[in-house]
Amino acid sequence: MAENLLLAFGLTLMAGLATGIGSLLAFFTTRTNTKFLSISLGFSAGVMIYVSMIEIFVKAKDALVGELGEVSGNWMTVAGFFGGMLLIALIDKFIPKTGNPHELKKVEEMNNQPQNQNLYRMGTFTALAIAIHNFPEGIATFTATLQDPTIGIAIAVAIAIHNIPEGIAVSVPVYFATGSKKKAFKLSFLSGLSEPIGAIFAYFILMPYLNDIMFGVIFAAVAGIMVFISLDELLPAAKKYDEAHLSIYGLIGGMAVMALSLLLFI
Repeated sequence: MAENLLLAFGLTLMAGLATGIGSLLAFFTTRTNTKFLSISLGFSAGVMIYVSMIEIFVKAKDALVGELGEVSGNWMTVAGFFGGMLLIALIDKFIPKTGNPHELKKVEEMNNQPQNQNLYRMGTFTALAIAIHNFPEGIATFTATLQDPTIGIAIAVAIAIHNIPEGIAVSVPVYFATGSKKKAFKLSFLSGLSEPIGAIFAYFILMPYLNDIMFGVIFAAVAGIMVFISLDELLPAAKKYDEAHLSIYGLIGGMAVMALSLLLFI
């Protein structure tokens, strides 16, 4: 597990900084490639759902059943899974609606809107909302990579893909409000840093207690978080960008790629 430490931190940092990529795309492209976003978000959801249900949930169950026995282990796995869903749902509930990171923004909007100071507040809330969301995602990526780098890489890539449009969601309103690309990029970039902060939290707070039971509970919760994010965020967002069921094709493609990688590398 210790030998994967640098990889775990690196993947978490990469996933978090993808918000900055979204910001840069907003500045250096003239139109939003909706087909690409729809397929990519669907692909990300497919990876998350497949790896959560086929691999992460099973690993959590095996660990907990091995430590607690068949009945208690199964109950604890299910409790951890839905506990993860509840955690991310509560985070969603307490995020101000004006800062909802799922409110889609397009690059071309940057050239069509007047400056509006009220939008700066919305952009700030969006950045805060993304930062709050990214914190448990950082824990998930870090702990998954420590246990199994193949799963960690899959989660990191999926999270990075869905962080790109979130970076756009921060940049567009902040740019509207200030006219400053620098400020918009900075806020977008900072919102992604909570991902590696989540990894640091996991390392210093969780790792000293990371026995098989703790690992099983965390993995079950990670599976729940990933499934919730896929169903509540990624698929609805992909559908809004969707043209001709592209999001579903992306979803199936993500599942297929994840299945193939698990067959080849695990």
